[in-house]
Amino acid sequence: MALTNLPGPFDYNSTRSKLLLSEYGRNVQNMVKYIVALPTKEERNKYAQVVIDLMGFLNPHLRDVADFKHKLWDHLHIISDFQLDVDSPYPKPSPEAIHLKPEPLKYPHQRIRYKHYGKTIEMMIEKAKAIEEPERKRHMVQAIANFMKMAYVQWNKDSVADETILSDLYALSGGALKLEENVNLNRVEFRGNQYNNQNNNNRGRNNQNTRGGGGRTNNNPRNNNQNNRNRNTGGAKKY
Repeated sequence: MALTNLPGPFDYNSTRSKLLLSEYGRNVQNMVKYIVALPTKEERNKYAQVVIDLMGFLNPHLRDVADFKHKLWDHLHIISDFQLDVDSPYPKPSPEAIHLKPEPLKYPHQRIRYKHYGKTIEMMIEKAKAIEEPERKRHMVQAIANFMKMAYVQWNKDSVADETILSDLYALSGGALKLEENVNLNRVEFRGNQYNNQNNNNRGRNNQNTRGGGGRTNNNPRNNNQNNRNRNTGGAKKY
């Protein structure tokens, strides 16, 4: 028997209009489309405020963003394809500004002479060379040398002589900065991750206790049940 009452055309997502902002969903976009078709601006303003509150409820993370109300109104205009005519508290964005791409970041391509010291050391040395007060300059140079020693130990994980640091400081400054011979730099020691070391020590201690515990523990339940049965019956009986 042939079917006479056939259903209407199916509504697939592929046949629907494209979601302009998918985080708000299809229902919000249909609401905005309905608001755009309203005849009076008073009605459009009333329903637009309701949709703004709904959009803020659907995306609560926007409340942590500065001027989140401004962002919601911009999204409302984007969803309406910039066709919504309402009294917005914020200026209406332009389609050209929305599709602008940011400029690519300009990364520095400067050569670092001693990479284990970093570029910051070179900038600090240039600042120290411009200091005119002798006492202040001396303290600054000593602080730079201590920082260089700390950076060297972090890179090499070994002790370093103060003469090496002073020689590198003299070379980096072009002979303009140097310390007195009787000045000792701060002592720096490399310390690994104490948490990992403590776990390794505990693991070794547990392994040692397991080895000295009198043999391997039998966790087989079948053997345990057999031993308990023999113990309760006094062993196997002879007839």
